[in-house]
Amino acid sequence: MNTLAATKPPADVNYTFSDAELAALAPYGEVRAHEEGEVLVAVGDRQADCLITLSGETHIFVDDMDGPVRLGWMERGQFAGDIGVLTGQAALGRTTMGKAGEVLHIPFAAFQRLLVENSALSDVFVRTLSARRAFALAREGNSVIVIGSALDRSVFALRDFLTRHGLPHAWLDPDSNPLAAPIMEAKGLARDALPAVVLSASRVMTQPTVSDLAGYFGSDLVPDGAAADVIVVGAGPAGLAAAVYAASEGLTVVTLDAEAPGGQAGSSSKIENYLGFPMGVSGRELADRAAIQAQKFGVRLAAPVKACALDRLENGCYCVSTSDGRKLEARAVVIASGAQYQRLPVEEAESYEGCGLYYGASPLEAQLCAGADVVIVGAGNSAGQGAVFLARTARHAHVMYRRPDIRDTMSEYLVRRLEEQANITLHPQTEISGLAGIGEGDDRRLRALKVKTAQGEAEIEAGFVFLFIGAAPFTDWLPAGLARDAKGFVKTGTQIEPRELVRGGWALDRMPSAYETSLERVYAVGDVRSASVKRVASAVGEGSVVVSAIHAALAGFGKPE
Repeated sequence: MNTLAATKPPADVNYTFSDAELAALAPYGEVRAHEEGEVLVAVGDRQADCLITLSGETHIFVDDMDGPVRLGWMERGQFAGDIGVLTGQAALGRTTMGKAGEVLHIPFAAFQRLLVENSALSDVFVRTLSARRAFALAREGNSVIVIGSALDRSVFALRDFLTRHGLPHAWLDPDSNPLAAPIMEAKGLARDALPAVVLSASRVMTQPTVSDLAGYFGSDLVPDGAAADVIVVGAGPAGLAAAVYAASEGLTVVTLDAEAPGGQAGSSSKIENYLGFPMGVSGRELADRAAIQAQKFGVRLAAPVKACALDRLENGCYCVSTSDGRKLEARAVVIASGAQYQRLPVEEAESYEGCGLYYGASPLEAQLCAGADVVIVGAGNSAGQGAVFLARTARHAHVMYRRPDIRDTMSEYLVRRLEEQANITLHPQTEISGLAGIGEGDDRRLRALKVKTAQGEAEIEAGFVFLFIGAAPFTDWLPAGLARDAKGFVKTGTQIEPRELVRGGWALDRMPSAYETSLERVYAVGDVRSASVKRVASAVGEGSVVVSAIHAALAGFGKPE
């Protein structure tokens, strides 16, 4: 591959197949002749063919803020596309025939089969396609452009969706970025049409919702009535681990998540105590790698999709209903829906979410609060990691918590970093009692907060508050008969009392396995499980270990008629 991109690409963004490898690839596709200038993949195409050039050249274009840009061209033995070829998501660029020749077209379904059947070729594709998406994220120009004010919570929601799904994009604030005006003029966009998302030279969405973007990019390709051996609800570390291990062992898997792969861990700026990453790894990177790994083994991953009910069918299988009306069937279900940070128990707190109040601390939030004073609320490791990360760009970071000693709940290495960093101040025995804003209507945003301390009440000027104040489980969608503890977390294994088994309709001559709930072949792993250790490593462990129990249970259950 030759490239004209301004940002130097890494060495692994391309690979040239040998004649022997091309011969191995040939049975999966069809060779087609194309004339110069013919469009092979258009921007927005989903489940596009994997294209391997056999003769001539295929050219790759993207439309960024400067207009059409040719990123490079593919010669014999080289293939086009990025990670969307593997996931089936919308193509971010346009592939055309630069010089007449022949191309091997491998359809999406056949490509998925190839990834499972040939590990050597699979490794080449996954490594190269992942490197290209990383390169796209690092480029100065991007084909997707979000235009809207930093104060607009809908802009934050759109950018959060794109970031969580690893979709490269640029953000232009019309109040501060001079590039916004000419693009708005060229696209015929008035201020009252914002926010807007420029998707290509000919496609612009005005005031889109997150669901609109999800529909365009194809982040949810699971149809109504889909069936699988296992449905995993939740794509955090536990859910993704369960999906990877189940699919790699031959089970068909559908994984749903209400937001995006990664869960709470996906918003972590840096995880330093996860085995095998001595320099640490961001939650986003860990989630992206796990999601790609799952899809490589054939997992159908859909997000944002919210599960709203779980019912047992007459044939013994389970039906998971989604909030948009779909019904999905499975022989076994893994509940990995996790827990969410609790909301701030202060009047009008909800009105500041996305415009002053945030849950998690990712590069997106760090960009918003650069040079400003920020407040981090919480005394756990997530709060500590968030404070260290935000302090790199913020003017000052205030860490507030109710307990007298933060060491009761935070790892020592994080406490030492907080104490040693000059622009971080710890505020023990402090809690927020009120919020004050500035502006009206959609322009309203956080200005300051009132706090209660051991010495009395005070007010702190800060426009950004990040909350890490405990978690509540996502279990409202589960049936009433499923055993839970006093806080709503799901009971499993020996935690379940005999009367709870009776209430759940347990009819087997065995007791529930370690991660099985009071419903047979329904399992709970990760943060949603009662008495679980709230750590990424333990969540991954639970998600992987549960698969052996699923295999044993399905062997006894058999195939429904």
